Amino acid sequence: MIVRARETWAGRVILVVLMVVTIVPFVSLFITALHPPGTYPRGLEWPETPHWDNFVLAFQAADMWQLLMSSLLIEAGVVPVAVLIATLAGFVLGHLKPRGASVVFIVFLLGLTLPFEGIITPLYFQVRELGILNTRWAIILPLIGLFMPFAVTWMRAHFVTMPSELSEAARMDGASTWQLFWRIHIPLSVPALSSLAILLFLWTWNQFLLAIVLVNDPAKRTMAGALGAFQGRYGTDIPLLCAGSLLILTPTLIVFLIFQRQFVSALMQGSLKG
Repeated sequence: MIVRARETWAGRVILVVLMVVTIVPFVSLFITALHPPGTYPRGLEWPETPHWDNFVLAFQAADMWQLLMSSLLIEAGVVPVAVLIATLAGFVLGHLKPRGASVVFIVFLLGLTLPFEGIITPLYFQVRELGILNTRWAIILPLIGLFMPFAVTWMRAHFVTMPSELSEAARMDGASTWQLFWRIHIPLSVPALSSLAILLFLWTWNQFLLAIVLVNDPAKRTMAGALGAFQGRYGTDIPLLCAGSLLILTPTLIVFLIFQRQFVSALMQGSLKG
């Protein structure tokens, strides 16, 4: 009993420490954003007169409404297509398992080791040859491809755990492969699909490198990509820069808080099956 009590308290202490480490940077950004524009705050010092209008100024200066619409368009082009392709590929590799599926899966695993930074130069020239440089397609199409290794691996891991008895029973009832996929496996895959969509949404929203390199017009970038131009304009104005960063982070926090149950449900489902 004493050992269990110590383990419980040690776990709680670790969780508290991790929570503090996670929250402190956001608190620091928030406090810094409330200081007078043009100043250099020192640490976590609360300002004598909080400047709440810094958020309004940052919103107007960065033209957040236009950036929000651009980010939503990019999200609409990336997330549904990536989830659809990954689900189809994951079903084939994880459940149907045709000849050569293991080799294809190894290729996707190798793709997980490929960093964005390592292919940004050849990707730039390829996008330029396609004639989509400085357009939203220059962000949408590469992101769909770059997300595939993780997304396919994620969905394959889900379909591998699906009981084969379901498919055998459906086959005996005369179900085709498409009916097997759409009517049986998809309804059972909602937690995995929703969690994958959440992850892709967050990664697309926070995509910075591709937006900066492949798109010159800030109005066609993601919210995070526009932060580069915002920082270039207010590079010495730390409070406004922090206010703009918080405005960009807010939508992702809202999305995660709304759908956190679905995300945790998918993780728990995978752990129970494993």
